[in-house]
Amino acid sequence: MAKAGERFDHSRWVAPTLTVVGVLAAWQAVCSLGFVPTFMLPSPVEVVQALVADAGLLAGHAVVTIEEAVIGLVLGVAVGFAVAVLMDRFELVWRALDPLITISQTIPTVAIAPLLVLWFGYDLLPKVLLVVLTTFFPITVALASGFRSVDPDVVDLMRTMNASRVQIFWYAKLPAAADQFFAGLRISATYAVVGAVVAEWLGGFSGLGVYMTRVRKSYSYDKMFAVILLISALSLLLMGLVSLLQRVCMPWEQAEKRRQG
Repeated sequence: MAKAGERFDHSRWVAPTLTVVGVLAAWQAVCSLGFVPTFMLPSPVEVVQALVADAGLLAGHAVVTIEEAVIGLVLGVAVGFAVAVLMDRFELVWRALDPLITISQTIPTVAIAPLLVLWFGYDLLPKVLLVVLTTFFPITVALASGFRSVDPDVVDLMRTMNASRVQIFWYAKLPAAADQFFAGLRISATYAVVGAVVAEWLGGFSGLGVYMTRVRKSYSYDKMFAVILLISALSLLLMGLVSLLQRVCMPWEQAEKRRQG
């Protein structure tokens, strides 16, 4: 059984890997054969060379972006969790906040970021606030939906056993919402890095967004693609850490998958 599961996991990576290799090969061929001017579309080789050449500078900017993204993500999760609990506990809060939370996501982040910079300056605070605004929504929606997905019969049974609201929440609602919470957390992890970069792009002294603005103004598109590649890698890294956290916090789920495999 385990070997069959391992073969399945291995084969799952074959198609995406071949697709990425094919896209990179086609991209390199288009650039090498001169179909597109190099200054408009640098080749993958040139992008890697730019990434290596500016590795030290990019690392310094990446540390700033990661700091903003992680702090904002942690605060966004805390805010989203608190709001979801209140919405589950009080029906009036649900009715009052549900439309406002939805409307808040229709406002473009590029419109909010300049205001935050204007109000709070060019330091860490406006970047963190923008990340919080972009990450709390998936957490709130996922948890609120998960809390409401609990079987009412389970809640009624626990009430007949004199379980308190805290016990019902801890032993019934929270486990039921765990899967949806981690799904929302993976989405928020990607939003965190992007939100931090957007905030830096519109105002700041350091970070990948600031670096991107500088190289864009100098028309160094190979460096632009290099920083885009780095941003994607950081987002994937955060998503991987969330998946690892899920395996640690929910070992029974992995055991069930192994049993079924």
